[in-house]
Amino acid sequence: MKKVLLCALVALPMLGGCVISVNDGEADAQWGSSDWQKQQRENREYITNLDLNSAAMTVKDALGTPDFSESFSHQGETYQVLFYATQSVKSDGKISKNECTPLVFKSGRLVSIGDSAYQALVSNL
Repeated sequence: MKKVLLCALVALPMLGGCVISVNDGEADAQWGSSDWQKQQRENREYITNLDLNSAAMTVKDALGTPDFSESFSHQGETYQVLFYATQSVKSDGKISKNECTPLVFKSGRLVSIGDSAYQALVSNL
């Protein structure tokens, strides 16, 4: 009994905090509703003011870890697509790609913003 209690006390500090897990094309966001709304508003404001040719590292430093990302090469060019949550469709605590704005980087520089530009790029592969 003492061992079980001791293990529980040792493990307790490791159980707290914000949890985001990515699975099946959705990210679980475990924080209060006003937190995710504020984060999405801040993401929209930052993305609205982005200039094409911005460095990928600058964007990641400002927005943090993307909700989703993809990388691929096409015709000798390296592309990276970062997806940031900007518009929740339903308040279910999960983030899906259709609730994100894609930022497309070519060789580390921003070349397009938004789903239309991303879909045009993907369809040309």
